Amino acid sequence: MAEHNDFGRWGEDYAAGYLQKQGYVIVERNWVFGRSSRDLDIICLTPDHTTMVFVEVKTRATDKVAEPEDAVDSAKIRHLGRAADDYVKSNGISQELRFDIISVTGRKNSKHVVINHIKDAFNPLLL
Repeated sequence: MAEHNDFGRWGEDYAAGYLQKQGYVIVERNWVFGRSSRDLDIICLTPDHTTMVFVEVKTRATDKVAEPEDAVDSAKIRHLGRAADDYVKSNGISQELRFDIISVTGRKNSKHVVINHIKDAFNPLLL
């Protein structure tokens, strides 16, 4: 596996651990719909189980060039919306839906890792 893939996986693991500590229930990780490239990093339930949250994780070693969440552009938002629609339809989801972004900035063995959880970051229906 390429180094950047390992780094991204570490960021997703870090984000999932953060969510669990906050009381979220992880339902799926790295969900992919069929043969398409539609994928979702983390799917979880809020601590009160009333809302299903689709979380896009962005990991960067540093934020000197740009904030990691800036990588979630309109094309990515449309992609996430279609993937979430596939997930909801194929699993009969009835909860409220929300789209969050979690940015993880730092390195695996660093004592200084910054996590930024942006709740309700976007609505793909508004594009």
